[in-house]
Amino acid sequence: MPKTFLVTGGAGFIGSAVVRELIKNTEHRVVNVDKLSYAGNLESLASVADSARYTFVLADICHAPSMQSIFEQHQPDIVMHLAAESHVDRSIDGPAEFIQTNVVGTAILLEAARGYWLALQIGNARKAAEFRFHHISTDEVYGDLEGPEGLFTETTPYAPSSPYSASKASSDHLVRAWQRTYGLPTLVTNCSNNYGPYHFPEKLIPLMILNALAGKPLPVYGDGQQIRDWLYVEDHARALIQVATEGQVGQTYNIGGHNEKTNLEVVETICDLLQERVPSESAYRDLITFVADRPGHDLRYAIDAGKIERELGWVPRETFETGLRKTVEWYLGNRSWWQRVQDGSYQGERLGLAKQQGVSLSEASTSEL
Repeated sequence: MPKTFLVTGGAGFIGSAVVRELIKNTEHRVVNVDKLSYAGNLESLASVADSARYTFVLADICHAPSMQSIFEQHQPDIVMHLAAESHVDRSIDGPAEFIQTNVVGTAILLEAARGYWLALQIGNARKAAEFRFHHISTDEVYGDLEGPEGLFTETTPYAPSSPYSASKASSDHLVRAWQRTYGLPTLVTNCSNNYGPYHFPEKLIPLMILNALAGKPLPVYGDGQQIRDWLYVEDHARALIQVATEGQVGQTYNIGGHNEKTNLEVVETICDLLQERVPSESAYRDLITFVADRPGHDLRYAIDAGKIERELGWVPRETFETGLRKTVEWYLGNRSWWQRVQDGSYQGERLGLAKQQGVSLSEASTSEL
């Protein structure tokens, strides 16, 4: 039976992938709530915007009356909470906004959901019993792994390193507290680094693609040996919907791509794919430039996604090689999308170090997520 999904942050990178997946490959209805900050882009939803099952609401999760009104008007069955400030470097320059959106905003949304759920228990017990609040988080809450061995599991202690990851850890704890204290039926997922189409170009993979095409330096933090597990965003979207509809209340599911790569390996692979597709007289690899490392930069993230595979049967469809090739092809074929983004709020400046060390703003950010 079709359900109504309330997706916060549905105009963002992961959120838009979830919305597209829901509209294109299910019969569910979607209410997309997004305040359209710098990283929100409705053009990412152009392919589904005309669907009768899709509704967009311009609103901020930090505004309690708006959230209460949205719940009352749209009567969701499932909340998928993706709205968040998500860029580590931006959190270093301005942590207050991350605390406001990721911590305070999540608390406001939880209270709106709880009030709605309590009212359902009186007026529609069946709908109340099936209601779910799915909070989407990151593997960065775990801190980093020491050495080349070991994986993050659902029971790994939290040890966030940046203002961003600390704010996400805080929001995770709030969601679990609302489940334990009030009985609100919640689920939490923690994912590894996402990549794919429609990725905002301040993040590592799209930034390297676009800088290379423009003949600009490809800045890599430190020695480039930081390791991340890469997850194709459309694989992630499928996993999130499966958790929201089939996951067990109160549980956490880690979602990863089983693709551990150093940042330098990622950049070099992008260079090689571009050399194949858009040959350059001088090798794209020659543009790689090592720059001062980010403060508190975690060395290694790696997800154990065994639980979601065992319990829900989800596995990623894309390898890093197939997913990255698709991503490069998408950016080559959708210049108008990223050129409009570059003409707007982000022109490739580096964030997160400029205030501390006087780094030139012509250097680009290399945040991974």
